[in-house]
Amino acid sequence: MKYLLFLVLAIHALLGCESRQVAAEDQAVEITKERLDYALAIHGGAGVIRRKNMTEEYEAEVREILAKALEIGENTLKSGQPAEQAVIAVISYLEDMPQFNAGKGAVFTYEGTNELDASIMRGKDLSAGAVSGVTGVKHPIQLAQKVMDESVHVMLSGIGAQQFAEEQGLEIVDPSYFHTERRHESWKKARAKADAKPQLSENGKFGTVGCVAMDQAGHLAAGTSTGGMTLKRWGRIGDAPVIGAGTYADDRSCAVSATGHGEYFIRYAVAHDVAARMLHGNKTLAQAGDEVIQQELKKAGGDGGIISVDRTGNIHMPFNTLGMYRGFVTPTNRGVAIFDDETF
Repeated sequence: MKYLLFLVLAIHALLGCESRQVAAEDQAVEITKERLDYALAIHGGAGVIRRKNMTEEYEAEVREILAKALEIGENTLKSGQPAEQAVIAVISYLEDMPQFNAGKGAVFTYEGTNELDASIMRGKDLSAGAVSGVTGVKHPIQLAQKVMDESVHVMLSGIGAQQFAEEQGLEIVDPSYFHTERRHESWKKARAKADAKPQLSENGKFGTVGCVAMDQAGHLAAGTSTGGMTLKRWGRIGDAPVIGAGTYADDRSCAVSATGHGEYFIRYAVAHDVAARMLHGNKTLAQAGDEVIQQELKKAGGDGGIISVDRTGNIHMPFNTLGMYRGFVTPTNRGVAIFDDETF
């Protein structure tokens, strides 16, 4: 009787694993065992993103920007540069695009200012750099790279981060540079309804930008940049600059950049959890990503998604919201998508 019960449970477990693997592979955009020459994926945020709420002109505009970002990243990788340089180039470009909540398009805090966060990680040696609460650095992702390469620290914040940026010769702009009319109008409406508590996102969208890459040497890197949460207060910091939550890279497993409700991504160490499931649990990239995003995070009430690439160039971009601005490129394939019913 005990043997029969064990056999039934074993069969049930095997069937459960198989169904999760099929679901994961359905969302994977590359499945390969032999290493590709390079691979890169990007995101521009996840959330309540519906066709009916988006004009055709705006949709075309965003798709064009995502395609351009992929082109920038691919050209960097094809030239033989390391993965982190592709990540920096792509995110720097997206930080200049007011359509996304990073850099130029950053959302406003409760007080009506812009506070920027960013992080980057290199998979070959686990080096990382991050900044939070910066207000005058044009490209926060470049400052995060300087923290990684030119300091003994991992994270700098506020005035200190700004001073370090100036010492490193990065471009400093007046805080008014980040003021866009679209974001300011959204802030005024949100502020009018505020009750001293920040809203989770702007119209249900989490506008972080991110990039993950595998270079020709097989090394991985990940980066993330954001303006944070609309109406955030008291120096709030989300997951984007937190290594292991919003960004993680390890050549032994994968590179991950996240977007979503940051408090959940911090509590569940989402980016690191995906890598750990691969490294210690022998999961595939797709299995690990789906378990974290579609099961653990969703069960806890956390909305969002990730982009990820493993050491052979497999790419997976799971999300549990109605949409995620996303794209990928490899030597043989590429694509851009926004809505949840789009597949590659």
